[in-house]
This record gives sequence, structure tokens and C-alpha cells, in this order.
Amino acid sequence: MNVFFAHPIWFYLLLVNGYVFFLMAYDKRRAQKHQWRIPESNMLFMGIIGGGLGGLAAQRLFRHKTLKRKFTICFIIGILFDAALVFYLL
Repeated sequence: MNVFFAHPIWFYLLLVNGYVFFLMAYDKRRAQKHQWRIPESNMLFMGIIGGGLGGLAAQRLFRHKTLKRKFTICFIIGILFDAALVFYLL
């Protein structure tokens, strides 16, 4: 069991989900101040490669990008990617 949680994939998942969460928060803050924004393609890409859970949590918490279905879809794909990585560990 210790080997399961010591695997580097857990570090990757924590890192990428945290990054997307803070990226969404930062973009929301920039939007409120009418300043330069994070490109949507960056957030979508990071969501797909495993940051779906962090992106979905930030989307709900900060009420950011909630009307754009492509974000929800990409974040769900990212969650499925996370699940596939965890399944691979098992």
C-alpha cells in the first residue's frame, strides 16, 4: 500500500491539478481587473492532461468559465485521464 501512494504519478496529479486551480483563480482575478488574461488554450490543455479535478473545482468555486461548455468537457476528460493513471497504478 505504501508503494501505491509513493508513486510519482500522485505527485504529478497533485501538481497539475493545483496548477490548474490556481491558474483559473488567477485568470478570474485578472478578468475582474480588466487586465491581460490567460489564454484559454493553456487552461484547456492543462485540464486535459490531468488538471480536470482542479479546473472543475475552481470553475465551481470561483464561478469562472461556467458558461463555456468546452471547459467543462475538457475538465471531465482530464478527470478521466486522472482515473486512467490511478487505474494503471492498481
